[in-house]
Amino acid sequence: MDILLIGGLWLDGSAWDDVVPELEALGHHPVPVPLPGQGDGSTSATLDDQVATVLAAVDAASEKPLVVGHSAACTLAWLAVDARPEQVAGVALVGGFPWDDGKLYADLFEITDGVMQFPGWEPFAGPDSADLDDAARRTFADKAVPVPEGVARAVVHLTDERRFDVPVVVVCPEFTPAQAKEWIDAGDVPELARAKHVDLVDLDSGHWPMFSRPAELAAVLASAAESV
Repeated sequence: MDILLIGGLWLDGSAWDDVVPELEALGHHPVPVPLPGQGDGSTSATLDDQVATVLAAVDAASEKPLVVGHSAACTLAWLAVDARPEQVAGVALVGGFPWDDGKLYADLFEITDGVMQFPGWEPFAGPDSADLDDAARRTFADKAVPVPEGVARAVVHLTDERRFDVPVVVVCPEFTPAQAKEWIDAGDVPELARAKHVDLVDLDSGHWPMFSRPAELAAVLASAAESV
């Protein structure tokens, strides 16, 4: 199956370099999706530009793909599902949840000169980054791509309720499936509370398993692709 891989904030397509061969070995066709404004040198890209890029990848797939979103890009993956509910086999959300309509996409840190820089590791101390050693943290920080304001502060627009029919797999790295279920049941994730098919899968890692647990992440994604 085609598996579209969408990295979260500050990540370019190379974030999936260690996951791709693992998925290929498991018989799938992984496609890292390079996002406008996250690796191409553009600081004027918008969330609409990123959505259009993901939709182009969906349209180019040889069959209905599994769309994988990581962290903030869980919302980006969900926007693709909203736009192409009949062309997507399923969606896997790694370390995050989709925002509902009207929320700002990723207004999380200060915007300076039109971009949101990687803020360093202090905000991610604890379970998020505990499994990244010093070398991995330095590499991440050195390669981190500033996120354009037009992406971070864009408003999420969802329009097609057929998105709730698309199977969802929530990959739970720095939190547990039990915690995810509690948040969904409490109404903290309204989009998934309305989704008809939601599976919660544990992955023992921090927030960036593509770096710390690529083989394990690939196995989880391959299983998700085979279950949708």
